[in-house]
Amino acid sequence: MNERDALLTTALRAVETVDGDRRLWTDDDRSWSSRAAAEVVGAGASPAVFVARRAHLAFERLASRDAGFVRAVAGLRWRAGIGMALIVLAFLAGVATDHLGSGQRINLLALPILGLLAWNLLVYLSIAAGWLRRQGRTAEETVAVRRFLVRGATGMGGWLRQRGMRMPKSVLVRLVGDWSRIAAALYAARAARILHLAATLFALGIIAGFYFRGLAFEYRAGWESTFLGAEAVHRILTLMLAPGAWLVGEPLPSVDALAAIRFGALPPTENAALWLHRMAATIVIVVVVPRLVLGLASAVRERQRSTRLIGHFDDPYFQRLLRDYQVSPARLTVIPYSYHPLPATLAGLQAVLARVFGSSAAMLCTAPVSYGDESALPSATQLDGSGPSCALFSLAATPERETQGAFVRALQASGNGAPVLVFVDEGPWRARFDADGQRLAERRSAWRAEFADLGVAPIFVDLAQPDLAAAQSEIEHCLQGVA
Repeated sequence: MNERDALLTTALRAVETVDGDRRLWTDDDRSWSSRAAAEVVGAGASPAVFVARRAHLAFERLASRDAGFVRAVAGLRWRAGIGMALIVLAFLAGVATDHLGSGQRINLLALPILGLLAWNLLVYLSIAAGWLRRQGRTAEETVAVRRFLVRGATGMGGWLRQRGMRMPKSVLVRLVGDWSRIAAALYAARAARILHLAATLFALGIIAGFYFRGLAFEYRAGWESTFLGAEAVHRILTLMLAPGAWLVGEPLPSVDALAAIRFGALPPTENAALWLHRMAATIVIVVVVPRLVLGLASAVRERQRSTRLIGHFDDPYFQRLLRDYQVSPARLTVIPYSYHPLPATLAGLQAVLARVFGSSAAMLCTAPVSYGDESALPSATQLDGSGPSCALFSLAATPERETQGAFVRALQASGNGAPVLVFVDEGPWRARFDADGQRLAERRSAWRAEFADLGVAPIFVDLAQPDLAAAQSEIEHCLQGVA
């Protein structure tokens, strides 16, 4: 999945998982986008193709309802012109660097050249040390890039929200957090590419600058220092310009010859052409070539990461989208235990399951298992594993390990391979004890304790009037735990 598809998919996921009210993006919209995407891509398309097309279609519809949010999403997209502009500016800054000396004299100990070489050598050492210590700095860079993206995107999103975005702020927060996690490695590679290429162009700009000026002016080379003598300067220049001297085939002059061109001596200077050739060749070897190689390597990583932003579709959100497209609708078996749910209760449970598994999910409710018959599961529970098995209890019952716990263990061992969801209906309890929050919390704790050793988290919901968003969040958390 490429960068644009991944961004739209991440944005739509934020809308569909956070916007609990579903006013701007309703259940009908969600079903329509899935049907339309399936019709466009046809049967047999990969999950990435289906999910990306669905996101594109969804944003075409969202654009007419919340242009501010669509602009906020577009604000997160990378503009290739930014990187190009930075690289061009780096070249112009190199050309404008004219501090080799004063007037037409070139000081061979000029700090810009020494500083350029020293800085790049430090960068190489840092990269090597980081690779040896952590086999690369991807994790560290990813954290830094995530922070940068969160700050930048939050500011952009806040500005766009003031300009008419109707989507809840929580959707934008989720989008920024998810996208910073998904795209951080890509942006780290991209930042490395831009910085390396900018350093390359800056160095080339310096070379171009002093050659261009050398066409119109005669530069004279010499040196001066308060603390260094000719021998020390000779050692420094030999070390600093050795690559360039080797490349141009012109060794550095002797200590005596170097002492003769000290500013203030006679003769004071010499024509700087050969020195400029040595400097330019050294910069090419020490800066241009390594930085270009590093930049190209970063570009390869960037390209690879840009096509692999979302590669896994095994979490509940994507599984819900793909279920109706790739396979037959989910079939879920509900087995009440010592509880005869009312039609309104079953309707509420159907609405909860449709929210998580899609509107085409089929729910089969078996006859209740009687108290004491924990191991006698109905034959209808032996399904093909296309959906979880759902145990249904009433919160008004007293949880016991030998009864409710044994029933869940039997359901887990039924052999159909599907996960088990445990629903505890709070409707009967609320009808009896009204809004006693403390007693409700104590009751929930008792149920959680009974199932803790089974690795099961009960899902508490008033099925007569379910909070669909809260129930969806709990179910998906349970399914992720199973996965």
